[in-house]
Amino acid sequence: MNNEWPLWEVFTQKKSGLPFEHAGSLHAPDKEMALQNARDVYSRRNEATCIWVVETKNIVSSTPEDVGSFFEPSNDKIYRHPNFYKTPGAAFE
Repeated sequence: MNNEWPLWEVFTQKKSGLPFEHAGSLHAPDKEMALQNARDVYSRRNEATCIWVVETKNIVSSTPEDVGSFFEPSNDKIYRHPNFYKTPGAAFE
């Protein structure tokens, strides 16, 4: 029997409009407690204006073995690369 609470991944946003960044992980029994714990641990000094918590088991990722077949369809579509226009995100860099 597993007595450990589920693992949650925490993402914080420093200011409105900026991207969310992975801040860390924590254990909590449910989403409400995960959000409260994330606030207490990752935003003690007002480092964040918004917090996301996602139960780790719900995150899906590609694998290094997928690099060829999974990402290949985008390589021949150069219009998908922001080389031809300015992107709004450039102002935040």
